[in-house]
Amino acid sequence: MKSEEKNITTNRKALHDFHVVERIEAGISLKGTEVKSIKEGNIVLKDGFCNIRDGELFLKNVHISHYSFGNRLNHEPMRERKLLLHKHEISKLDSKIKEKGLTLIPIRVYVKKGKIKLELGLVRGKRLYNKREDIKMRDEMRDLKRDFKLSDLTGKMK
Repeated sequence: MKSEEKNITTNRKALHDFHVVERIEAGISLKGTEVKSIKEGNIVLKDGFCNIRDGELFLKNVHISHYSFGNRLNHEPMRERKLLLHKHEISKLDSKIKEKGLTLIPIRVYVKKGKIKLELGLVRGKRLYNKREDIKMRDEMRDLKRDFKLSDLTGKMK
């Protein structure tokens, strides 16, 4: 994450359930109350996915809560939102999705230079044994870090 980026939320479930093949930065077309609500952190990416229709990319199943100070003109929380990418990028993604059985899901929402950006992941699903291996490696790395921290404090290697 660069210094000018402010992370709003990440899709931790996606990183657990999928292998990320490629990451893509996209803009997102929002209404005014959606922008304010997202900047408050009221967005859920958990079940979100992207769909390509008529050469355009759309974000579905992402919940953006109503803005707390909004009025009767507040937005619909589960509406379909258009993502902003160049046509050649969308066609490249479309061909990858059709060929290799990959899918596009939102991984992270952040603010970059005052604009809300969405990080999409071109992903492939993990099997159950892959998830177990990842958990095992994470536990081992945590134990190694703990051991190194203890050895640094004592000044001796165990």
